[in-house]
Amino acid sequence: TPTWRRRSRGAQLGGGGGSGGAMATMRNALPRLLVRLASFRAVSTSSIGTFPKQVKIVEVGPRDGLQNEKHIVPTPVKIKLIDMLSEAGLPVVEVTSFVSPKWVPQMADHTEVLKGIQKFPGINYPVLTPNLKGKIPPAKVAEVAKKLYSMGCYEISLGDTIGVGTPGIMKDMLSAVMHEVPVAALAVHCHDTYGQALANTLMALQMGVSVVDSSVAGLGGCPYAQGASGNLATEDLVYMLTGLGIHTGVNLQKLLEAGDFICQVLNRKSSSKVAQASCKL
Repeated sequence: TPTWRRRSRGAQLGGGGGSGGAMATMRNALPRLLVRLASFRAVSTSSIGTFPKQVKIVEVGPRDGLQNEKHIVPTPVKIKLIDMLSEAGLPVVEVTSFVSPKWVPQMADHTEVLKGIQKFPGINYPVLTPNLKGKIPPAKVAEVAKKLYSMGCYEISLGDTIGVGTPGIMKDMLSAVMHEVPVAALAVHCHDTYGQALANTLMALQMGVSVVDSSVAGLGGCPYAQGASGNLATEDLVYMLTGLGIHTGVNLQKLLEAGDFICQVLNRKSSSKVAQASCKL
């Protein structure tokens, strides 16, 4: 289902912070992991000619990743997370949502967060505005997307917010929407409830989409969709795109550090397979 964003010119952040223990092991192992990625790219470049050369990752962790947390995450923690994500080189970080605190208490500090983050040219910091959710036929999605595009929305994010979609469904939806809206104006936002987020994203990339939403450590879940687990993990997305030779500009090591930081605060294990594997290396 379609969602849309208002973008605000923002910028790169300073900030950063590290971790010990497992992160030290991860840092030592990461160069070996990236060397293996380089060897993967040697496999027939002709077979990936349909993929975009560059993908813009929209990091939604600070908003979509935290909005469903039962305990309020302190504002300074949100600010530090955003700073660390910016340090990792993510070009877009969705920082918060202008939604009533009555419905999403976690976003009640949106003004403080926006004022507290470090900004400089090069990174955008959009906020979420109300969106459409629920199972909608591809033709209806295309109709709504067409109206939004005609109203001046420059980027329309097609979201499987409850994570039940498959690559076949993604293909049908994009095929319908692309008849009405240029693919350059489309993004995808996939949840991983059934383990299909990465596969659905790959299908979208093959169809020409070059903007992908994801969440550090796979955090997230739709407050209004029972059982909807987290988003596509940004770490896993970056790993896949690197293996395909697609440029993102994201530093995977710094991204892993940001994921480790927020998982320690939330006292939970990262949902990112790459983060889990890196800690074991």
